[in-house]
Amino acid sequence: RLLYIARTLYERTDEDHYLTTRQLVDILKTEYNLPTHRQTIAEEIKILQLMGMDIDVYKSTQNRIKLVSRKFEQAELKLLIDAVASSKFISTQQSIQLTEKLGELASCYKAEELKRNILVEGKVKTSNKKVPLIIDAVNNAINFNRKIAFCYFHYNEKKKKVLKNDGKPYVFSPYHLVWNGDFYYMVGWSDKHEKIATFRIDRVKEVPEILEDQAVKKPKEFDINKHINEAFHMFNSEKEEVTLVCSNDVIDAIIDKFGEKVKVKKYSDSFFEITETICVSNVFFAWVFGFNGKVKIQHPESVKNRYMNLLKQ
Repeated sequence: RLLYIARTLYERTDEDHYLTTRQLVDILKTEYNLPTHRQTIAEEIKILQLMGMDIDVYKSTQNRIKLVSRKFEQAELKLLIDAVASSKFISTQQSIQLTEKLGELASCYKAEELKRNILVEGKVKTSNKKVPLIIDAVNNAINFNRKIAFCYFHYNEKKKKVLKNDGKPYVFSPYHLVWNGDFYYMVGWSDKHEKIATFRIDRVKEVPEILEDQAVKKPKEFDINKHINEAFHMFNSEKEEVTLVCSNDVIDAIIDKFGEKVKVKKYSDSFFEITETICVSNVFFAWVFGFNGKVKIQHPESVKNRYMNLLKQ
């Protein structure tokens, strides 16, 4: 009876909705076949309060009883649901299922308010339904300091999945799981490449096999935050120290990209200068191009020339 009372209050009351003692008695009798006296309800509400449930009782001829607070506030649930809905690495079906489960953390009245957030319009979602299981396996390998083996794929011009590495599994020592932009990645040591590498989780074919072999020890100089900041959208390429001259009105975008610790130096009244270690790739050049001349590559000449050649092409 105590558990049924707790569940009923959790599901059917909140700060704006209550049940009377009589209603609770009727629910226990009709739905759970538990005849109950109103005095028993009062005693068991006190026990639930002692257990930590934030139950408010308004004394009157028919006491009004409601659960006024929960582990997650309504705004927090909306935030979690929006994150689930907008995540490209979570499939559409999984987004719906997770949203429904999150909705169960609210009362039946508040859950209705959350349904409007199930999907983000126009968002392309992954078709790989094994992503949560893949993430879980990688996380376990990290926790137990083990290598993993997995097959990795890309798409050909016919939109068919083609295994990379001639279909042979990659042997990998995962160090970190990274949620960057729209995708989930694992960062670690690749035996094949003999260096730090990055793999996108939704491109892993099956749930990785966790091997008995101990993971390769993380290089002492490796800094995951530096690695993420240097890699534009996780594209692997050679890193170079690049100086950029930027218009004053793009400072927000520069901080978004490099963080608040980026060192800014005055270049002129209208421009400032920064020097950062950057993974120089077409993704970086596309980022520069998007500013329509408000971000210019100053040094080195080799990077400037690569950008000019790309523009000509």
